[in-house]
Amino acid sequence: MEGKRVNDPFATVKTSSNDNGYSAGKPVCVPGPIIIGSGPSGLAAAACLKEKGVPSLILERENCIASLWQLKTYDRLRLHLPKQFCELPLLPFPSDFPNYPTKQQFISYLEGYARHFELDPVFDRTVVSAEFDSGCGFWRVRTVGGGQPEATAEYLCLWVIVATGENAEEVVPKIEGMGEFEGSIVHTSGYKTGKCFLGKKVLVVGCGNSGMEVCLDLCTFDAQPSLVVRDSVHVLPQEMLGRSTFGLSMWLLKWLPVRMVDRFLLLMSRMMIGDTARFGLTRPDLGPIELKNATGKTPVLDIGTLEQIKSGKIKVWPGIKRLKRHSVEFVDGRIQDFDAIILATGYKSNVPSWLKV
Repeated sequence: MEGKRVNDPFATVKTSSNDNGYSAGKPVCVPGPIIIGSGPSGLAAAACLKEKGVPSLILERENCIASLWQLKTYDRLRLHLPKQFCELPLLPFPSDFPNYPTKQQFISYLEGYARHFELDPVFDRTVVSAEFDSGCGFWRVRTVGGGQPEATAEYLCLWVIVATGENAEEVVPKIEGMGEFEGSIVHTSGYKTGKCFLGKKVLVVGCGNSGMEVCLDLCTFDAQPSLVVRDSVHVLPQEMLGRSTFGLSMWLLKWLPVRMVDRFLLLMSRMMIGDTARFGLTRPDLGPIELKNATGKTPVLDIGTLEQIKSGKIKVWPGIKRLKRHSVEFVDGRIQDFDAIILATGYKSNVPSWLKV
């Protein structure tokens, strides 16, 4: 599914060999919804619409489907949930895939899904605004080409489906002294493997699933990782009683209230992995599911990082006060030298910047 600049079956705007893309022209009328984003949700929406005989047009800012997975994830990544909870509508995963497919397996599944349903996104089209025009009764979706501000296009449609997800833009915190630190600072979107950090002292900022897994990856390549844990966090075993923790939780919620399921999860976690507070990972007051419902904060499903923390191979630090040339000062006053910093600080949606409602 490598991107093509001009593959829009509805397009009537002018193109030229000089700009290799769209140029300004009359608006393009789309006889169906426009889907913004060709990740899993965008592909699923397009496939379901197609099965009902409804045509759609997918706009994608990158040159491939599932760009977050293809361009901004680390090599060792696997699905954190079993495949039955991650497959898209109308087409299951191949039967020979493991319970937790690898990054490459998931990408191949999505590419096969697009081929199966003959989904053909328009690549390299960044949406800059989507606004409903009450005068004509249509949505006006304006786009620009990848890296070519002059390659613009406008689409008209009755419906817009936003499928850009919550991970469109990296969150990069402002830390005092960032410009002074002489080591490398990289967001996890630019991290692929710990191979280049062999023997180095690396500080990972952020203790979500990505931060935990990056630390584990660094251990694999004999780096010396440390983990910044500013807030409380729920760490749960990935599996309980022979089942995935997520799947078991969903089943229990059919019969029991949230707080009772949370109590069960915390009891089992205490029995299986012990008191995480002993290692600098204090738990929030709310249970894992109640906290997820209230704040959106996802519990960490441990795949081996906690054992490395217990053994001392991964050191846990509190919040950062400031960076210096070769070191980090923490809020408790301690100072430690580091060669590199990896920001596992997550992503945010960019929808508010272009959706006009």
